[in-house]
Amino acid sequence: MSARLLLAAASLLAIALPSSAQDIAITHATVALGDGSAPIEGATVVVRGGRVVSAGAGVAVPAGMRAVDGTGMWVTPGLFASITNLGLSDVDAVDESSDVSADGSPFSAALDVSPVINSAAQDIAISRAGGITRASVTPEAGSEIFAGQGALINLGLGRTPVTDPRAFQLVELGERGAQLSGGSRTSAHAMLRNALIEASSFAAAAQLTGIPASRDLQTPGDLTTDPRVAGRGVRETDVMLTRFDAAALVPVVSGQQKLYVRVQRASDILAALELTEIFPDLDLVLVGATEGWMVADAIAAAGVPVIAAALNDLPESFERLAATQSNIGRMVDAGVTVGIGGYESSGDHPRSLPQMAGNLVAVARMPGAAGLTEGTGTLAAGAPGDVVLWDGDPLELSSAPVRVFIEGVEQPLDNHQTRLRDRYRSLDESTLPRGMVR
Repeated sequence: MSARLLLAAASLLAIALPSSAQDIAITHATVALGDGSAPIEGATVVVRGGRVVSAGAGVAVPAGMRAVDGTGMWVTPGLFASITNLGLSDVDAVDESSDVSADGSPFSAALDVSPVINSAAQDIAISRAGGITRASVTPEAGSEIFAGQGALINLGLGRTPVTDPRAFQLVELGERGAQLSGGSRTSAHAMLRNALIEASSFAAAAQLTGIPASRDLQTPGDLTTDPRVAGRGVRETDVMLTRFDAAALVPVVSGQQKLYVRVQRASDILAALELTEIFPDLDLVLVGATEGWMVADAIAAAGVPVIAAALNDLPESFERLAATQSNIGRMVDAGVTVGIGGYESSGDHPRSLPQMAGNLVAVARMPGAAGLTEGTGTLAAGAPGDVVLWDGDPLELSSAPVRVFIEGVEQPLDNHQTRLRDRYRSLDESTLPRGMVR
């Protein structure tokens, strides 16, 4: 089986590059192109103007270009981490420092993480040191099934991190959705369909008035405030959403914004897929899908991608009774496009991505199991120059990045954790009391 992991939620080729992009070549390294092919020893990667120009064996270094000797090292594309809360929290245990969820907010679908992502947050620096160059930042549902709108970010230093604001909307179904909507999945589905119907009404009103239903609908003069719409009575009186939330879902029902649906149980996955029969323009992405392998043929037939956790193999809840570490491999075998994400309790530290990928490669070698072959991201010509130089095979736990480039610009790898390590590694113990000396 040859498979590439979907580690991006949008086309990276469309991302604008900064004027500070540098030209660089990494030579004599073992290069993993990310296309499912075997790693190439003694290869070269050339990045010019912030994009990959060429990669492989026999690639010549252009005259005058800065070269980095990668002898004994590996080169991979930068890793894309999906379903993270990078930049939304400083200390998880301190509520005042966290913007991950908004339990007391009157809004839900309208919540947008883009303005509050902190590029100086240590979890971004720590992830960058782990080879993560881009990520999707996802809010968590507070008191409603809609968590809000996530964004795509660049982990490069010294720039606005958000590259694609309001890239997707996240809704909770399954057990969590049932809990948030009154105690039953029936209520969660009713709330979701009602919300999408309300958004459809807003979209219809936009067509009547000539207001474009764009994905940037939450601006002055949009459907939430425009008098041409506000006075038309486009919604019934027994609605569950604010106007701001309903307007935020217009791009979802029109297919201009992806709808991430978090589900685990096989029957919940099938119910989510049926939403496209009622709302045919929905651009669905399944998140979680622990029992996805049981209905992989239906997911593949629907052409819906999945973001799943790699190491979920315990029946820790009723909606995960069929959990198996072969879940992702079996879905890929069935033709489903799958990406590693949903790190459960470590959404703020997705640097464990190589470990997860390594486990899936190892699973593929076990009799009766299904895993993946190697391949992450891409080093194809024209791709962004996100390149990571590792001191060994990146799928081995003993390996670590030694240099990270984002769009050709080398990034610092120091962070709060490395500074603490360096401080106490050479701590002067001569002035300590005798009982504290090691």
